[in-house]
Amino acid sequence: MRIAGLGLAALLLAACSGQSETAGNAQPAGLAGATGTTAAPGVPAATVAFEGGDQLSPKDPIVVKASGGTLQAVTVTNPQTGNGVKGELSPDKTTWTSSDHLRYAATYQVVATAVNEAGAATEQRGEVHTIKPAGVATPALFQPASGDFGVGLIIGLKFDHDITDKATVEKSLKVTSSPAQEGGWYWVGKREVHFRPKDYWKAGSTVKLETTSFGTPIGGGLYGGQDVSVTYKVHDSWIAKADGKTHQIKAFHNGQLVKTAPISMGKTADTPPRGPTPTFNGTHTVLGKEDHKIMDSCSYGVCEGDPGYYKAPENWNVRISNDGEYLHENLKTVGVQGSDNVSNGCLNMNTENAKWFFDNFNVGDVVEITNSGGPQLAINNGHGDWAISWAAWQAGSALRG
Repeated sequence: MRIAGLGLAALLLAACSGQSETAGNAQPAGLAGATGTTAAPGVPAATVAFEGGDQLSPKDPIVVKASGGTLQAVTVTNPQTGNGVKGELSPDKTTWTSSDHLRYAATYQVVATAVNEAGAATEQRGEVHTIKPAGVATPALFQPASGDFGVGLIIGLKFDHDITDKATVEKSLKVTSSPAQEGGWYWVGKREVHFRPKDYWKAGSTVKLETTSFGTPIGGGLYGGQDVSVTYKVHDSWIAKADGKTHQIKAFHNGQLVKTAPISMGKTADTPPRGPTPTFNGTHTVLGKEDHKIMDSCSYGVCEGDPGYYKAPENWNVRISNDGEYLHENLKTVGVQGSDNVSNGCLNMNTENAKWFFDNFNVGDVVEITNSGGPQLAINNGHGDWAISWAAWQAGSALRG
């Protein structure tokens, strides 16, 4: 680009908006306090022209362009943090583009020097301002990616603000799996969204979650927070099937039955000192493990002095819900394991069997519970997502309403 009447280098500082600019229509609306000085007598001050307004989205780069010469140096600094912004020159050295993520509500000071064909230098200084949103909705992982997971893995995001434009947010979320598997999103309230495949993940899958909402308006004056990218590994298939009528639990490894054990589930009878405490029906997944734990009924509101209060040490504990359900050893119920349900909601086993499940079942592995006499496991009670039919799950997407 050449500015009429200037035979020397003209420097353009641009907030990139995806539109072409010309010397005739470019406006200095986005560069506050632009000034120019010449490095040699007779060299006119650089001309600044760019478009995009004063409020640059932090997801867009700062772009500096030289017309009638090449860029010799570009420095971009955030004076609020003291940090410099990295960038790259084009092969012809006429354009510099920032490569770092910018910040919301920030001011960036730009100093650029261009040299014309005669070697005369022009320096240009100015500021670029990024948008200041009413709020920033930052996502946190529903399931942190540490280690590998079972085929019942549920992934997703929890935001720190209510999301009003769920469709825009959902469009910014991407899940890819190898091998490819059908899946979908389901909104759990105003701040949380989960992803699961139609069927359990295939053993050995790799699953990647990426977000691209940073710098994007997502309703109610909110903008998306910093994006996340995380990869999950799925190990062998471990699925347990527990039946409240047969009082048996069967474990399947990659589809093959490898273990059968007697159990005692939660009692359904209204027996004192506490009424029915049935185990939840439906598909559970392992949430964590503790080899030794003090089971305290006060954790769900039955405290010392209340009828049915207990506080007891238990071993080989595999947690399957947020409501205090575990697979664990309970020597007090060994006599009825395999014949009666008498527990406070857990799946009781003897020492050998409890230790076997503790050793073989890990986070994301599946425990399907049927005929317990209890209600269906809720989606917010651990990973109750699998208890929802696929049709209902698809209806929970903001893009299908």
